[in-house]
Amino acid sequence: MTESESKLAASDAEWQLIGLLDDLVNVMFCAKDLGGRYTAVNAAFVRRSGRRSKRDVLGQKATDLFPEPLADRYEEQDRLVMGDDEILRDELELIRRPDGTIGWYLTTKRPIHDGQARVVGLVSVSRDLITPDEQGIAMESLDSIVGEVRSSVAEPPTSEELARLADCSVAQLDRRMKKVFGLTTSQYVLRAKVDHAAGLLRRTSESVATVAAASGFYDQAAFTKQFVRLIGETPTQFRAHPT
Repeated sequence: MTESESKLAASDAEWQLIGLLDDLVNVMFCAKDLGGRYTAVNAAFVRRSGRRSKRDVLGQKATDLFPEPLADRYEEQDRLVMGDDEILRDELELIRRPDGTIGWYLTTKRPIHDGQARVVGLVSVSRDLITPDEQGIAMESLDSIVGEVRSSVAEPPTSEELARLADCSVAQLDRRMKKVFGLTTSQYVLRAKVDHAAGLLRRTSESVATVAAASGFYDQAAFTKQFVRLIGETPTQFRAHPT
């Protein structure tokens, strides 16, 4: 195979891969160049951005597609990945879907290198964390862990305390939690706290400070900072746009 034929085959394989990614409804994929412009996306990403087609996304930047807090966070992640040539693994994010519902995602970003090992962009995959069924929870004997976290959300247990409840090490519990929920123990506790807070924001008129305390956050400022980092909206903005 000649060099030109080899390049053509590689290019064809890349487009075939992107075509396969279009079939993954619960996985968002994108690629960016060094300038932060989208060079490839799948259909799930297009839906996430609220656009109608890939043509409306390709060549755009995060600031063109998403609210400022979210775009700032994405660009901060990009600087870490491309500027420091590092992999960002399993970043927990709360994303509002096109229908207004919210879902938890795990995002991984990797730098792309050229033939001289120079960073020329990045690829990103965000996986929707579908709620596991009760059978999966029971099979890994995590019923007591789930029950403890849910009942103690105002004063959430530590990973060490949960590991003792499960009669195993923190590392062993993390492996079991990731197998069922796709999350480490600490990530699962954070998810439970934010889910509880989001429910209170939707269902009640309690103050943000009260919601923060009832959901296990140190204070209103810490809660707001974490909420904005995860979803890109303040608690007040989130409450103003119920699903």
